[in-house]
Amino acid sequence: MLSIDNGTQSVRALLFDLHGNLAAKTQVHLEPYYSDHPGWAEHKAEGYWQAVCLACQRLWATTSISRSQVKGVAVTTQRGTVVNVDSEGKPLRAAITWLDQRRTEQVPPLGGLWKAAFKVAGVDGTIDYFRREAEINWIKAHQPDVWNRTGKFLLLSGYLNYCLSGRYADSTGSQVAYVPFDYKRHKWAGARDWKWQALAIRPDMLPELVEPGTVIGVITQQASDETGIPQGLPLVAAAADKACEVIGAGCLEPHIGCLSYGTTATINTTSKKYVEVTPFIPPYPAAIPGAYSTEVQIFRGYWMVNWFKEQFGDREQAVATERGMAPEALFDSLVNAVPPGSMGLMLQPYWSPGIKVPGPEAKGAMIGFGDVHTRAHMYRAILEGLAYALREGKERIEKRSGVPITELRVAGGGSQSDAAMQLTADIFGLPAARAHIYETSGLGAAIAVAAGLGLHGSFREAISAMTRPGRVFQPDPAHRKTYEQLYKRVYLKMYKRLQPMYQEIAAITGYPEAL
Repeated sequence: MLSIDNGTQSVRALLFDLHGNLAAKTQVHLEPYYSDHPGWAEHKAEGYWQAVCLACQRLWATTSISRSQVKGVAVTTQRGTVVNVDSEGKPLRAAITWLDQRRTEQVPPLGGLWKAAFKVAGVDGTIDYFRREAEINWIKAHQPDVWNRTGKFLLLSGYLNYCLSGRYADSTGSQVAYVPFDYKRHKWAGARDWKWQALAIRPDMLPELVEPGTVIGVITQQASDETGIPQGLPLVAAAADKACEVIGAGCLEPHIGCLSYGTTATINTTSKKYVEVTPFIPPYPAAIPGAYSTEVQIFRGYWMVNWFKEQFGDREQAVATERGMAPEALFDSLVNAVPPGSMGLMLQPYWSPGIKVPGPEAKGAMIGFGDVHTRAHMYRAILEGLAYALREGKERIEKRSGVPITELRVAGGGSQSDAAMQLTADIFGLPAARAHIYETSGLGAAIAVAAGLGLHGSFREAISAMTRPGRVFQPDPAHRKTYEQLYKRVYLKMYKRLQPMYQEIAAITGYPEAL
C-alpha cells in the first residue's frame, strides 16, 4: 500500500505491507510557509503537488519493490489548509495553511432567529469567532476577484485527490476546517443549517464526500507520468493526518488515549458515540466510517520544543553535528539532568489563542524561576507543561464521555524521545506505549487502503493486523507522587488565575487582536 503523507514540514511517500511494516520511504522537505503580512501563513499549492511527485519519483528510484506489487494508494494531509481552484482545477492563489491567523470582520449576516438562539445558548461569541476565522469569508471580503473565479474550494487532501484522480472528492475523515460540514452526520450541512448563512459559499463549490476506505477513483495517465504511480491504481479515501495517526497507533477503542506529540499536540480517543468534549465544539471525524475522534489539542504543542532548540539549543546542535549523531539524544540528556518537577519551574503551554479552552485571550506562562534554573530546567518544564495540558484534556474527555482512559499510545515526533515518554507515563500515572513505528499517520492511510480494497476484512481486522505497541514506559511511583501534587495544586489553577491578566495584556498591547 502506498501512503502519501503531506505534513506541515515535509511530504513522505511510504510503502507498507499487510503486517504494518514500513517497506520503503522517501521524504521531501517543504519550503517554510511565507507571510506577506504578520500572522499570515501561505504556501504555493502547486508546491505541495510538486513535492508529492518528487517524493514518489524518489521512492521508485530507491526501492527494489516493483510498482506492480502496489495494490492501492491513499492521501493523508495536514488539517485545515485550503486551496481555491478555478473551473479547470488550477489554483487561483496560494494555499492558506492551518497556521494562518488572519481574520475578517466582513462576514455574512446571520438571521435574527439564529442570532437569538446562539445568544440564549451562550455560544454567540464562539459563532462569531468561527465566522471571522473562516478563510472562505476572508477571501470573499478581501479578494473578491479570486472568490468569483473559484470553481472549487478544497482542503489540501481534496486538492491532492484531484491531482491524482481528476475527481473532486474528499474523505469525510479529512473535514477539519471552517467549512459547512455536519460533524454529527459526517456529510455537508443540510440546507437549513446556520453554516450556510455564516459562510459565503455555495454547495456546488465543494467536493463530493466519501467515507474512509471508499475508492475515489484511479490514478490518471497525467498523474502517473508525473509521479510514477501506475496508471489505473485505485485511489482510496483515508483521513486527515491526526485521524490516521490515531488508528495507526492502534487506538480503536474509547478507553485507549492516543497522544500525538507533533506540531500540534493532541489527545484523542475513538468512539462511535458523538461526544462534545467542549460544549458546542464538535468531535472531529475519525479515520474509520461512522466514528468520532474526541480530541483536545494544544495548538503550538511540540512546536515549542523546536522553538527551544532554535533559541537555546545551539550548543547541542553543534556538538551533534561534530559527532555525527542526532541532536535529540543530547536534548534527552538535558531533560535527564533535571529532577521531575524542574525544581519548581512550571509552564502553561497556551502559546496560541483558542476558542473556549483556552480562550482567545490566552498566552503562555512560565512561573517559579529561581537562581538554580538553567536551559535544561526550561526544556524539561516545556515537556512537563505539555503533558500536564494533555492530562487535563484526558480528564475532560473522561468526564464528558463517561469512559475512563486506561491505556496510552504515543505517536508523533516527540514520541521518539525516551525522556518525554517517561515523564508522560509519570504525569499521567499510566503505562505509555510508543507506537511500533514512527510513521503512524502514513500507516493509518495504508490501513484505509487495506480495508477499502478488502486486503483485510475490515478496518478492525486491518488495525489488529497492522498495529501493535512498541516500547512501553511504566510510571515511576516517586516521580508520579511529585507530579500529582504539582498538577493538582499548581497547574490546574494557573490558567484561571492568570486569565484576567492575559485580558489586561491584550487590552493594553492589542495582542491578541479582536478580543
